[in-house]
Amino acid sequence: MPGYNPLSEPVLIRFPQPYDFHLSTVRFRDFGSDGATVWQEDGLYRVVAGQEVRIEAAPGGVRVEPASPEAAAEVSRLLGLPFDLDPFRAWAARDPVLGPLTETLRGFRPTLNPHPFEALVVAITTQQISLRAAAAIRGRFVQRFGLKHELAWDFPARELVALADPRDFPALGFSRTKADYVVSLARSDLDLDALALLPDDEVIATLTALPGLGRWTADWFLARHLARPHAWPAGDLGVRKAVSAFYADGRQLSIPEVRAMGDRFAPFQNLSAQYLLVGARMSG
Repeated sequence: MPGYNPLSEPVLIRFPQPYDFHLSTVRFRDFGSDGATVWQEDGLYRVVAGQEVRIEAAPGGVRVEPASPEAAAEVSRLLGLPFDLDPFRAWAARDPVLGPLTETLRGFRPTLNPHPFEALVVAITTQQISLRAAAAIRGRFVQRFGLKHELAWDFPARELVALADPRDFPALGFSRTKADYVVSLARSDLDLDALALLPDDEVIATLTALPGLGRWTADWFLARHLARPHAWPAGDLGVRKAVSAFYADGRQLSIPEVRAMGDRFAPFQNLSAQYLLVGARMSG
């Protein structure tokens, strides 16, 4: 057919059922947009390989338009397709807290950040401030160093950020220390893609050797970028509050106490943390 471009057609990505697109993407609405992932008109927008795509619910999964192999791969990872939820649900059914919670959150699938540099910048901007405030600051960073499409922006390329002057970042809302952390990360010679080949303890050791990247950042990188099953962000305030509320009758547990409790959730620490966080938010 003259003028027909197969890449302009939508593609359906199927997900293991049950899957609830709106429940699974609630964090993109609750905490605001940084411009790189935008919720509008009942769908998500992201730029993949230089092209903006729309992601929306469809029977059996999600519809991505326009279609491309790159878009299908990135959206699958963004929406948490690497997680195998059936074994987790079967295991969680024996837990008096997680069993009912997985039923309440039926259809929930945690999201992931598809790109390592973006995942680490997200973590740095979120250190010690609220997720909504971090998204606003990151939004100014994305607009300053990214490329705008119709609705969404390309997340700034590592190579471009490496050329930036950290002294320009406070105008975007960054503290001077966080500005130094982001630019130092961009300028480092660390192969971020190669981290996926390392075991958890080596990923933690490698990341925490860089300025400003502590255990909290490394744990969330393992959890929300690499989808490692044993990732357990015990130092995260939200995780501590959720574990305290559900398993300690509201007594505020310390970081060492929450870290020690990780064995209780083996071998599904990551998924347990993600479900507990969402359950805590939904219960107020």
